[in-house]
Amino acid sequence: MIDALKKLGITIDWSADNTCLHIGGLPKKPLARSLELNIANSGTTIRFLSALLSTIDGEYRLDGTSRMKQRPMGDLIDAINQLGGDICSLAGNDCPPLLVTGGPLPGGQATLRGDISSQFLSGLLLAAPQANESVTLQLETPLVSEPYVRMTTSVMAAFGVEVSNPTATTYHVASGQSYGGCHYAVEPDASAASYFWAAAAIAGGKVTVLGLAPTALQGDVGFCNCLQAMGCQISVTADGIAVESAPLRGIEVDMNAISDTVPTLAVVALFASTPTRITNVAHIRHKECNRIGDLACELRKLGATVLEHDDGLTIDPAPLHGAALDTYDDHRMAMSLALAGLMVDGVVINDPDCTAKTYPGYFEDLDRVVQGR
Repeated sequence: MIDALKKLGITIDWSADNTCLHIGGLPKKPLARSLELNIANSGTTIRFLSALLSTIDGEYRLDGTSRMKQRPMGDLIDAINQLGGDICSLAGNDCPPLLVTGGPLPGGQATLRGDISSQFLSGLLLAAPQANESVTLQLETPLVSEPYVRMTTSVMAAFGVEVSNPTATTYHVASGQSYGGCHYAVEPDASAASYFWAAAAIAGGKVTVLGLAPTALQGDVGFCNCLQAMGCQISVTADGIAVESAPLRGIEVDMNAISDTVPTLAVVALFASTPTRITNVAHIRHKECNRIGDLACELRKLGATVLEHDDGLTIDPAPLHGAALDTYDDHRMAMSLALAGLMVDGVVINDPDCTAKTYPGYFEDLDRVVQGR
C-alpha cells in the first residue's frame, strides 16, 4: 500500500524508530497519469485503491499474484461504475488485473452486495468525500465482517468526515466534506494478538496482550469470547487482555464478525475434548487462499477429523501427529498452523516467510512467548 501511494506522489516517511508514519497527503497533480501497480496478494490494497484511484485523473492498472487474479471484485467494480467511475476487469471475469480510468467521480447512489467482503464498502466510503456529489451506498445482502466497517467510519470521523447510517443497510456520505490531517494512534493488531491468546489456550499458562481492550475498534478482540466459551479464563486490566489456559471444550460459534481468526480457532479446536463447529464464514473461501477447504486439508494432515461445510467447518478432536503443512502463501494459515507445533512433535511449516505480509517478526515473538520472555 505504501509503495503504491508513493508512486502516486504522496510523501510517506517513517520515524527513526519505525513506530510512526508521516503522510503528506495527495498532491494536486499526481506524479504520473499512467501507472501499473503490483499489489501482490493484498486484498485490502487493491480494494481501497480501486475506489481511491477512481477519483484521481489518470489511467491505472492494478495487478498481483496468481491468487489475486482469482479474487472476486465484481461488486466493487459495479458500484464504482454506478457512481460514474470507469473501472473494468481486463480478463473480463470480474477479477484482477483491473484497469481504472480515474477522474472527477460524479457520485450519487450505488447498490452492492455485502456478503463477499466488507472491504468493498469500506473502500467506497473512504473515497466518497472525493466525489462531486453526495454518495449513498445500499447493501443488497447482509454484511460480513461488520465491525471492520464500523472501524472505517470511526477512522473517517477522526479525520473530519461523517458517515450517516439511516438504515441497517444504507450508508450516506454528504458532499462538501473533506479530510483534514491529524495525529492518529493506530490500535495494536487484534488479529495478530489472536495467535498469542490461542498459544496460551493450547499450551498452558497465561498470555497478556498489551494495549487492547474489549472496547477496541477491531472486532477481532471478540476472539477472546470464543476462548472463554471453550473454558479459558479471560481477564481485562488497564494494560490489556489476558488469556489463561483451562481444559478446553468444543463450541458452536458464528464467526462472521471475526472471520480472520477462523484458522486460529480451528487449531485451538484440535485440542478440545468435544467437536467445534464454525459457521457463517462462507466468504473466507475468497481470502488469500480458500480458508475453509485449504484449512480442512491441512488439519487432516495432522490427524484431525474435519468436515467441510459450505459456510464453515466442524473439527472433531482426534489423536494428532506431526506433518509438513502447506501455507498457500497465506500469512494467517502459517501463523495459525504453527500453533499446533506447540503441542505436537514434528510439525513443519512450509514457506514460513509468507508471514512477512503482516507480521515479519511473528516466529521470533512466538519463541519469546514460549520461552516466557
